[in-house]
Amino acid sequence: KERRQRTIARRRARRRLWRARQKTITFIMRTAGAAGARDGVGAVRRAQRARGRVSSTTVARAVSRRDMHAMSIVLPGLIGTSSPFVFSDDAVAAAAVTTRCPRAEAPLRSTKTSPSRVIKGCWQLSGGHGGDRATDRTRGDVAVEDFASFVDAGISTFDTGPEACGYGDSELIIGEYLKTEHAREHRDEIQVFTKLCCVGREQSNMTKDWVMANVDRPRKRLGVDKIDMVQMYWNEYNQRGYVDAALFLTDLKHKGVIDAVSLTNFDTQRMKEMLDAGAEISTNQIQYSLLDRRPEKVMKQFCESTGVGLLPYGVVAGGLLSDRYLDAPPDKVVMNTSSLRKYASVVGNVGGYSWYQSLLKCLRAVADKHNTSIANVASKWVLESPVVPAVILGARNATHIPDHLALFDFSLDDADRDSIASVLAGGEQPTQDAYTWERGGKW
Repeated sequence: KERRQRTIARRRARRRLWRARQKTITFIMRTAGAAGARDGVGAVRRAQRARGRVSSTTVARAVSRRDMHAMSIVLPGLIGTSSPFVFSDDAVAAAAVTTRCPRAEAPLRSTKTSPSRVIKGCWQLSGGHGGDRATDRTRGDVAVEDFASFVDAGISTFDTGPEACGYGDSELIIGEYLKTEHAREHRDEIQVFTKLCCVGREQSNMTKDWVMANVDRPRKRLGVDKIDMVQMYWNEYNQRGYVDAALFLTDLKHKGVIDAVSLTNFDTQRMKEMLDAGAEISTNQIQYSLLDRRPEKVMKQFCESTGVGLLPYGVVAGGLLSDRYLDAPPDKVVMNTSSLRKYASVVGNVGGYSWYQSLLKCLRAVADKHNTSIANVASKWVLESPVVPAVILGARNATHIPDHLALFDFSLDDADRDSIASVLAGGEQPTQDAYTWERGGKW
């Protein structure tokens, strides 16, 4: 109970600090913008290239000494010194709060697309994730309204899909948001990643017309001319039409209908087949977390050699990798959302409930060291992989935003990774490639 109270207090303090930082940053950036216009140096542009981090320390890194003297501004915490970039320890600690999510440093393979490093997962808008009614904002107008808060925080890439992939009305909800004045003002920042779900007879007779029709449908639902990314899912591997489908999507990319051709829940062998045939695959969306390390078996090495990125989902296992479940008796864990029910089965595959609790205790120790949450330590572990440009984090409401941003206020060190690795070594190790178990194979 005391640990939970401390966690709640930390989150409240982080939100208060975030709001205070916004006021300070507004003043700083306005001043920097005026100076940039005055002397032609363009201080604002350099600040923007700091990948979304607009704290005082970032402005100091992004703006040159000449700009600082031209602006004649003093950043909060600046102490008397010959250097304009020396801060008191307290000021540096306060300024280190990230207020905007950064974008991926490089475009995805074969595209000009750089997603926000946290992608808002919209499976939670499919209808089965309501959970606690008091915090449920997954339906109707409130679901539309929440998108503005995410975009304002720099989380401007959304992952969705059609009903055939289990996403319900999420495309329509995003489409409603895209009609709003807020979305129009931020349209250059917003990216929508959706899916092409091949689960029926089309797998045995894949045609260009079928692909076009099923790309047109989300374009109409979203109200856009061009889709930023289409991720293909294929149900039956014994039907090899997935190679043709990937090539048809590549043709649509060249015609400007979509920007990125990607996959979801494919194994490494099939990824290789499509790449060898000439398909311009950018990413593969796959389940990847401390509980599910199957992508490290084969896929990670393949991605490193080809440049294909991984967009992991299930990073916090539907919330199971969070402070909420630390020391929770198994009979008190309520599986009241589709996410929790999905990922609970994973715990049984990798070591059981006792081992799972030992992992949470280890993550809590690392989180205490960095003054953050278990969920952020688990997310950071995945995000630091060299083949992961961004992680997909589903959220039922916008209250998760400060915690998402805190993900960029710390880094794991060797001691952190070693302590986590020692716990992982005590669990069951994966024997097969990603998404093999879901298709009837072994874990």
